[in-house]
Amino acid sequence: MRLLFLGDVVGRSGRDAVSERLPGLIARHGFDFVVVNGENASHGKGLIEPHYRLLRDAGADIVTLGDHAFDQRETLSFIEREGTLIRPINMVAGTPGRGAMMVEGRNGHRVLVINALGRVFMPPIDDPFRAVEAAIAACPLGEVADAIIVDFHTEATSEIQAMGFFLDGKATLVVGTHTHIPTSDHRILRNGTALMADAGMCGDFDSIIGVEADEPLNRFLTGIPNGRFTPADGEATLCGVAVETDPRTGLAIKVMPVRIGGTLAQAEPNF
Repeated sequence: MRLLFLGDVVGRSGRDAVSERLPGLIARHGFDFVVVNGENASHGKGLIEPHYRLLRDAGADIVTLGDHAFDQRETLSFIEREGTLIRPINMVAGTPGRGAMMVEGRNGHRVLVINALGRVFMPPIDDPFRAVEAAIAACPLGEVADAIIVDFHTEATSEIQAMGFFLDGKATLVVGTHTHIPTSDHRILRNGTALMADAGMCGDFDSIIGVEADEPLNRFLTGIPNGRFTPADGEATLCGVAVETDPRTGLAIKVMPVRIGGTLAQAEPNF
């Protein structure tokens, strides 16, 4: 099975890149399942329903969220009726929506996707390690699920790497989101789990993590807000990670970075 994960979609630039490039990427490489993190897709914070529909129409089988999951208030209502939109599993009990979902891929494969939120440099949240562990125990890889993808939305790369080692041999892919900067540590761990500390963003890199540079720079220099953060609207780079799995086990046999368009060095899977 071939899996594609795309990092945080940021604003209009990121949405346009997904709409324009994702269908061709799926066709060229025969991806069976696609996950897209959409938590910054609407005005840089949160996800409104039309933008969720846009990501789905472009080819996302599951859309994940993060710490900005409910910054757009309408998400509280439509997340309850959408089986392919998930928020962090370790949010407070009673939070609308769900944190894990099993979805059938293009070729009938059963893929479990789990979204979790880190605790390092983040607001108080339940233990992500135990929450993810419980979700996987209910749908084990190779028994119930043909593949398991964990989107761990974290500030600290050490925390995502810890999750990778914690789940090694139990998940197909553990990938970080949130920092918007693609890391070069993509690898397959000893027991077969693919790990990448951050998938990067689908957004304009002529910016400060997707935001027009003037206001973040002003705050670093003066400590005084002078306006709102505005998503940069230049050409976006589509960033993520691609994985090929062993059909017998669901574990990873190949992992490759994805960077298409925009200003970053290009990297396309070589399936």
